[in-house]
Amino acid sequence: EGREFALRVANALWLQEGYDVLEEFRRVMAMHYGGAFERVDFQADPEAARGAINGWVEERTAGRIRDIIPAGVLNALTRLVLANAIYFKAAWLRPFPEGNTADEPFWLTADQSVPVPMMKAAGRFGYGESADAQVLSMPYVGGEVSMTVVLPRVREGLSALEQSLTAGKLTEWSQLGSREVIVGLPRFEITSQLRLDGVLRQLGMTDAFSGQADFSGIGGRRDLFISAALHKAFVDVNEEGTEAAAATAIVAALAMAPEPGRPPVFRADHPFLFLIRHDPTGAVLFIGRVTDPRD
Repeated sequence: EGREFALRVANALWLQEGYDVLEEFRRVMAMHYGGAFERVDFQADPEAARGAINGWVEERTAGRIRDIIPAGVLNALTRLVLANAIYFKAAWLRPFPEGNTADEPFWLTADQSVPVPMMKAAGRFGYGESADAQVLSMPYVGGEVSMTVVLPRVREGLSALEQSLTAGKLTEWSQLGSREVIVGLPRFEITSQLRLDGVLRQLGMTDAFSGQADFSGIGGRRDLFISAALHKAFVDVNEEGTEAAAATAIVAALAMAPEPGRPPVFRADHPFLFLIRHDPTGAVLFIGRVTDPRD
């Protein structure tokens, strides 16, 4: 955590009292994930264990992620819970003047719009464009972290953009030239909670959720399987900056718009993607979609 921005990452493994894990697993968790081991009694009081885990996550996300584990998920058969929390807060290097913000239409579909507070600014930003999207990069104070906003050319183009999302595109979007841009971006706040079980199964991770699972590298026994995978996230973007927290898809190349002439207008008035990235390493800290800034 530095002066310019706050970034906290924490991992912990919550174990049933009396359930032993291998020393090698402890070593790997500590070395690569900084993971702590906590003991609770799922058998005697699963609700107390749930409260302890939820409290740990809430504390490490500055109160932004609460009740990541809903009632009824844990029971007397639970043996371990792996929790991950990440919290980020930073101010824009060039804040949006609050006096510029005014309600303007945001198009939910090609012909349906709602009024939302649209922030406006003009300045030098990372900018690129392709046949299907405009891409804008806005730095936070300190210069190490930035937000990239990817705006489809058409109002209902987000689904096609997501389907074409690749690692190569993520790399392209990190290599933008700098130029003057007129920016309109809605103020938005997102809270999402997902059950990842079905998604992971669709990706081919099926054995892990059944008796076929082999997690013997944890405790030396094949008596564990995953019963639930939960994720919850919070993102707040406003004139001053961004606050985010989470607790745990034929490609046209981007081209810089030519500098001469009028600056391009980047007006995010329909559904778009956004990424928060650590620029020195290229690590994507958060990725999300805005389909309705009111939600």
